Amino acid sequence: MVSFWYIFHRMKRFSCIIFDLDGTLTQTNELIFATFNHVTEKYVGKVFSPKEITGMFGPPEEIAIERIVGKERVDEALVDFFKFYEAHHQRMANAYHGVQDILEYLKEQGILLAIFTGKGRRSTLITLNALGIKHYFDLIVTGTDVVEHKPSSEGIKNVLSTFGLETNEVLMVGDAVNDIKAAHEAGVQVAAVVWDSYGKKHVMQMETDFLFHSVEEFGNWIRSVVHRSALHTVSI
Repeated sequence: MVSFWYIFHRMKRFSCIIFDLDGTLTQTNELIFATFNHVTEKYVGKVFSPKEITGMFGPPEEIAIERIVGKERVDEALVDFFKFYEAHHQRMANAYHGVQDILEYLKEQGILLAIFTGKGRRSTLITLNALGIKHYFDLIVTGTDVVEHKPSSEGIKNVLSTFGLETNEVLMVGDAVNDIKAAHEAGVQVAAVVWDSYGKKHVMQMETDFLFHSVEEFGNWIRSVVHRSALHTVSI
Protein backbone atom coordinates (compact mmCIF):
# COMPACT_ATOMS: atom_id res chain seq x y z
CA MET A 1 0.00 0.00 0.00
CA VAL A 2 1.27 3.49 -0.90
CA SER A 3 1.71 5.61 2.21
CA PHE A 4 0.15 9.07 2.62
CA TRP A 5 3.59 10.65 2.93
CA TYR A 6 4.68 9.11 -0.36
CA ILE A 7 1.58 10.49 -2.08
CA PHE A 8 2.09 13.88 -0.40
CA HIS A 9 5.72 14.03 -1.49
CA ARG A 10 4.75 13.34 -5.08
CA MET A 11 1.94 15.90 -5.11
CA LYS A 12 3.58 18.79 -3.32
CA ARG A 13 5.40 20.09 -6.41
CA PHE A 14 2.39 20.03 -8.76
CA SER A 15 1.76 23.42 -10.26
CA CYS A 16 -0.56 22.50 -13.14
CA ILE A 17 -3.61 20.29 -13.51
CA ILE A 18 -4.80 19.24 -16.95
CA PHE A 19 -8.45 18.20 -17.27
CA ASP A 20 -10.24 16.24 -19.93
CA LEU A 21 -13.63 17.79 -20.66
CA ASP A 22 -16.49 15.42 -21.55
CA GLY A 23 -17.26 12.97 -18.76
CA THR A 24 -14.70 14.64 -16.49
CA LEU A 25 -15.79 18.23 -15.97
CA THR A 26 -18.94 18.28 -18.07
CA GLN A 27 -21.90 15.96 -18.39
CA THR A 28 -22.06 16.17 -22.16
CA ASN A 29 -22.01 12.54 -23.36
CA GLU A 30 -25.78 12.41 -23.92
CA LEU A 31 -25.59 15.60 -25.99
CA ILE A 32 -22.69 14.25 -28.05
CA PHE A 33 -24.48 10.98 -28.80
CA ALA A 34 -27.68 12.80 -29.78
CA THR A 35 -25.81 15.25 -32.00
CA PHE A 36 -23.87 12.53 -33.81
CA ASN A 37 -27.05 10.56 -34.47
CA HIS A 38 -28.97 13.65 -35.58
CA VAL A 39 -26.38 14.06 -38.33
CA THR A 40 -25.76 10.41 -39.22
CA GLU A 41 -29.46 9.57 -39.43
CA LYS A 42 -30.04 12.52 -41.74
CA TYR A 43 -27.05 11.95 -44.03
CA VAL A 44 -26.47 8.19 -44.07
CA GLY A 45 -29.68 6.83 -42.54
CA LYS A 46 -27.91 5.20 -39.62
CA VAL A 47 -28.11 5.53 -35.84
CA PHE A 48 -24.99 4.56 -33.87
CA SER A 49 -24.86 3.08 -30.38
CA PRO A 50 -22.98 4.97 -27.63
CA LYS A 51 -20.24 2.33 -27.86
CA GLU A 52 -19.88 2.88 -31.60
CA ILE A 53 -19.74 6.64 -31.16
CA THR A 54 -17.17 6.54 -28.38
CA GLY A 55 -15.12 4.25 -30.61
CA MET A 56 -14.78 7.23 -32.96
CA PHE A 57 -13.42 9.45 -30.18
CA GLY A 58 -9.82 10.60 -30.49
CA PRO A 59 -9.96 12.79 -33.59
CA PRO A 60 -12.31 15.79 -33.32
CA GLU A 61 -15.88 15.57 -34.57
CA GLU A 62 -15.00 17.30 -37.84
CA ILE A 63 -12.86 14.30 -38.82
CA ALA A 64 -15.33 11.72 -37.49
CA ILE A 65 -18.24 13.28 -39.40
CA GLU A 66 -16.22 13.49 -42.62
CA ARG A 67 -15.41 9.78 -42.37
CA ILE A 68 -19.11 9.01 -42.04
CA VAL A 69 -20.73 11.31 -44.62
CA GLY A 70 -17.82 11.83 -47.03
CA LYS A 71 -15.91 14.90 -48.15
CA GLU A 72 -18.62 16.14 -50.50
CA ARG A 73 -21.21 16.59 -47.73
CA VAL A 74 -19.05 17.22 -44.69
CA ASP A 75 -19.41 21.02 -44.69
CA GLU A 76 -23.20 20.79 -44.81
CA ALA A 77 -23.23 18.07 -42.17
CA LEU A 78 -21.05 20.08 -39.81
CA VAL A 79 -23.39 23.06 -40.04
CA ASP A 80 -26.18 20.75 -38.87
CA PHE A 81 -23.92 19.21 -36.22
CA PHE A 82 -22.97 22.46 -34.51
CA LYS A 83 -26.47 23.93 -34.89
CA PHE A 84 -27.96 20.95 -33.05
CA TYR A 85 -25.15 20.82 -30.48
CA GLU A 86 -25.55 24.46 -29.52
CA ALA A 87 -29.36 24.50 -29.66
CA HIS A 88 -29.70 21.52 -27.30
CA HIS A 89 -26.80 22.34 -24.98
CA GLN A 90 -28.80 24.00 -22.23
CA ARG A 91 -31.27 21.11 -22.01
CA MET A 92 -28.84 18.20 -22.37
CA ALA A 93 -25.54 19.29 -20.81
CA ASN A 94 -24.16 20.72 -17.59
CA ALA A 95 -21.06 20.83 -15.43
CA TYR A 96 -21.02 18.13 -12.77
CA HIS A 97 -22.11 19.40 -9.38
CA GLY A 98 -19.08 20.64 -7.47
CA VAL A 99 -16.78 21.06 -10.48
CA GLN A 100 -16.97 24.85 -10.57
CA ASP A 101 -16.15 25.05 -6.86
CA ILE A 102 -13.05 22.91 -7.43
CA LEU A 103 -11.89 25.06 -10.35
CA GLU A 104 -12.49 28.23 -8.32
CA TYR A 105 -10.47 26.86 -5.42
CA LEU A 106 -7.55 25.77 -7.61
CA LYS A 107 -7.39 29.17 -9.31
CA GLU A 108 -7.38 30.90 -5.94
CA GLN A 109 -4.39 28.75 -5.00
CA GLY A 110 -2.49 29.91 -8.09
CA ILE A 111 -2.47 26.53 -9.82
CA LEU A 112 -2.33 26.54 -13.60
CA LEU A 113 -5.35 24.88 -15.18
CA ALA A 114 -5.52 23.46 -18.68
CA ILE A 115 -7.94 21.52 -20.85
CA PHE A 116 -6.83 18.68 -23.09
CA THR A 117 -9.80 17.28 -24.97
CA GLY A 118 -10.17 15.24 -28.12
CA LYS A 119 -13.21 17.21 -29.28
CA GLY A 120 -12.80 20.08 -31.70
CA ARG A 121 -12.22 23.68 -30.69
CA ARG A 122 -15.62 24.91 -31.84
CA SER A 123 -17.66 22.47 -29.74
CA THR A 124 -15.23 22.85 -26.83
CA LEU A 125 -15.76 26.61 -26.73
CA ILE A 126 -19.53 26.21 -27.07
CA THR A 127 -19.51 24.01 -23.96
CA LEU A 128 -17.07 26.07 -21.89
CA ASN A 129 -18.87 29.32 -22.65
CA ALA A 130 -22.36 27.88 -22.18
CA LEU A 131 -21.43 26.49 -18.76
CA GLY A 132 -19.51 29.61 -17.71
CA ILE A 133 -16.21 27.90 -16.92
CA LYS A 134 -13.93 28.98 -19.78
CA HIS A 135 -12.28 31.74 -17.73
CA TYR A 136 -10.77 29.25 -15.30
CA PHE A 137 -8.36 27.81 -17.86
CA ASP A 138 -4.95 29.18 -18.72
CA LEU A 139 -4.66 26.98 -21.82
CA ILE A 140 -7.15 25.01 -23.89
CA VAL A 141 -5.81 22.27 -26.16
CA THR A 142 -8.40 20.56 -28.37
CA GLY A 143 -8.34 17.93 -31.06
CA THR A 144 -8.16 20.77 -33.57
CA ASP A 145 -4.88 21.97 -32.09
CA VAL A 146 -2.84 18.78 -32.39
CA VAL A 147 -1.56 16.64 -35.22
CA GLU A 148 -1.59 13.40 -33.25
CA HIS A 149 -4.83 12.91 -31.36
CA LYS A 150 -5.45 11.02 -28.10
CA PRO A 151 -4.11 8.59 -27.00
CA SER A 152 -1.08 10.54 -28.21
CA SER A 153 0.42 12.78 -25.52
CA GLU A 154 0.96 15.70 -27.91
CA GLY A 155 -1.63 17.83 -26.12
CA ILE A 156 -0.08 17.24 -22.71
CA LYS A 157 3.36 18.04 -24.09
CA ASN A 158 1.95 21.28 -25.50
CA VAL A 159 0.95 22.26 -21.97
CA LEU A 160 4.37 21.35 -20.60
CA SER A 161 6.19 23.37 -23.24
CA THR A 162 3.85 26.37 -23.05
CA PHE A 163 4.44 26.84 -19.33
CA GLY A 164 7.98 25.44 -19.10
CA LEU A 165 6.92 22.64 -16.75
CA GLU A 166 8.60 19.41 -15.74
CA THR A 167 6.55 16.22 -15.88
CA ASN A 168 6.52 15.85 -12.09
CA GLU A 169 4.73 19.21 -11.77
CA VAL A 170 1.68 18.10 -13.74
CA LEU A 171 -1.40 15.97 -13.05
CA MET A 172 -3.73 14.76 -15.81
CA VAL A 173 -7.36 14.17 -14.83
CA GLY A 174 -9.55 12.14 -17.16
CA ASP A 175 -12.26 9.53 -17.47
CA ALA A 176 -11.23 7.55 -20.54
CA VAL A 177 -8.69 4.96 -21.57
CA ASN A 178 -7.15 7.44 -24.00
CA ASP A 179 -6.58 9.94 -21.19
CA ILE A 180 -4.67 7.35 -19.18
CA LYS A 181 -2.59 6.30 -22.18
CA ALA A 182 -1.75 9.91 -23.05
CA ALA A 183 -0.63 10.62 -19.48
CA HIS A 184 1.56 7.50 -19.41
CA GLU A 185 3.17 8.44 -22.73
CA ALA A 186 3.86 11.98 -21.48
CA GLY A 187 5.28 10.72 -18.19
CA VAL A 188 2.88 12.70 -15.99
CA GLN A 189 0.79 11.38 -13.14
CA VAL A 190 -2.85 10.63 -13.84
CA ALA A 191 -6.03 10.70 -11.80
CA ALA A 192 -8.76 8.53 -13.30
CA VAL A 193 -12.27 9.77 -12.57
CA VAL A 194 -15.12 7.35 -13.19
CA TRP A 195 -18.21 9.24 -12.04
CA ASP A 196 -19.58 9.22 -15.61
CA SER A 197 -16.99 7.27 -17.59
CA TYR A 198 -18.27 5.43 -20.66
CA GLY A 199 -15.17 3.23 -20.35
CA LYS A 200 -15.30 2.77 -16.57
CA LYS A 201 -14.63 -0.98 -16.60
CA HIS A 202 -11.53 -0.65 -18.76
CA VAL A 203 -10.26 2.46 -16.98
CA MET A 204 -10.44 0.72 -13.62
CA GLN A 205 -8.31 -2.11 -14.98
CA MET A 206 -5.51 0.27 -15.99
CA GLU A 207 -2.56 1.42 -13.93
CA THR A 208 -3.29 4.90 -12.59
CA ASP A 209 -1.82 7.00 -9.81
CA PHE A 210 -5.19 7.94 -8.33
CA LEU A 211 -8.80 6.83 -8.80
CA PHE A 212 -11.96 8.72 -7.85
CA HIS A 213 -15.59 7.63 -8.03
CA SER A 214 -17.25 10.99 -7.37
CA VAL A 215 -16.63 14.69 -7.84
CA GLU A 216 -16.93 15.13 -4.08
CA GLU A 217 -14.24 12.51 -3.44
CA PHE A 218 -11.88 14.14 -5.91
CA GLY A 219 -12.63 17.63 -4.57
CA ASN A 220 -11.94 16.66 -0.97
CA TRP A 221 -8.70 14.98 -1.97
CA ILE A 222 -7.33 17.80 -4.11
CA ARG A 223 -8.18 20.42 -1.46
CA SER A 224 -6.45 18.33 1.19
CA VAL A 225 -3.34 17.87 -0.92
CA VAL A 226 -3.11 21.53 -1.96
CA HIS A 227 -3.69 22.68 1.63
CA ARG A 228 -0.98 20.40 3.02
CA SER A 229 1.36 21.47 0.23
CA ALA A 230 0.84 25.13 1.16
CA LEU A 231 1.52 24.41 4.83
CA HIS A 232 4.65 22.51 3.90
CA THR A 233 5.87 25.42 1.76
CA VAL A 234 5.24 27.93 4.56
CA SER A 235 7.02 25.74 7.13
CA ILE A 236 10.11 25.57 4.93
